[in-house]
Order: sequence, then C-alpha cells, then structure tokens
Amino acid sequence: MTVNMTKGQAISLQKNDGGSLTSVRMGLGWQAAPRRGLFGSRTREIDLDASAVLFADKQPVDVVFFRHLVSDDGSVRHTGDNLVGGVGQGGDDEAILVDLARVPVHIDQIVFTVNSFTGQTFQEVQNAFCRIVDETNGEELARYTLAGGGAYTAQIMAKVHRSGPGWTMTALGTQANGRTFQDLMPAILPHL
Repeated sequence: MTVNMTKGQAISLQKNDGGSLTSVRMGLGWQAAPRRGLFGSRTREIDLDASAVLFADKQPVDVVFFRHLVSDDGSVRHTGDNLVGGVGQGGDDEAILVDLARVPVHIDQIVFTVNSFTGQTFQEVQNAFCRIVDETNGEELARYTLAGGGAYTAQIMAKVHRSGPGWTMTALGTQANGRTFQDLMPAILPHL
C-alpha cells in the first residue's frame, strides 16, 4: 500500500512483516506543462536530472548522477539520463537504485535532488513526483507529489537516513535554484 507523503513527513522503510528493505528505487517522473501561445497550447521538452548525494556525518562523500552513474562502493546506481520526461506516462523517467544492505556503515544519509540542467523553471513542469519502490517485488511504498510549479530550477526531494537498525525516508520538497547538485549543496545542508 502506497503512502502519499506530505512535505516533512517521515516513514520507516521497514517491511510490513518487520523485516528491513534491502533494495529500493527512488523513481522520478515529470511532464512538460502545456503553454498557451498564439496558436493554441504547446509543450517544450524538459530535461530534469535526478541525483543522490551520499553523506557521512554531514559531509558529502559521493554522488550519483547522470555523469557518475554508480557510487564508488557500488551500492547506489543511476539508471540513466532522460532528456525529455513524460515518456513513462506516470512511470519513472529517471531512477536511482539503492542497495541498502550494501551501503557502507559510515554513510548515514542519502539526499535525492532534482534539477533543471538547462535552467528551465518548475513553472514549465507538471505531474512531477518522486517515489520509493521496494525493488525486490516492485511494490510502491511511498510517493511525494510536487504541488504547483514555481520560478525555481531545483528541488531537494527527499532523503533516506539511518534510523536504528533500518532506514527512514523523509519528504523534503524544498525549492532551490541550481543546474547541478553542486549548486544545491547550500540548500541541502540544513536538512542533514
């Protein structure tokens, strides 16, 4: 059963039977919003990029994004860059797979971001979401839908962080500006 999350909400990534999840997918989807023009409405392709920044004691130690598809330890993997969005028609346009069992013990948080590399704002995006899926069985566990677009070029979407022996996901939904994950670091740090 999917939990529809609100900004700031946290959920445990424990299975219903009390076991821990071993592998999750952070999926990202979006569509270009139609724009009204002189000759009717039209859409323009939107290139959003998903990234995962791995932290150890509030210090960034690795990142997975379209130019570095696998973390140095192999526990986090990006499935590839989607330059237009909307091809999944409600499915994931980009995804980052996290093998929670393989994440090194010193990594305590993984922050997921999305940014417009081309500088288009979220006013041009609709139906954007991120979701956590149990990769072992395909079950969607949680979904965070972005409400409304704005004059910003990025979002700090969510984070997964260690909580006792397991992991917790927190929906962040913080608006930011930047074309790359590096540009977003000042906006990420207050959420650690």
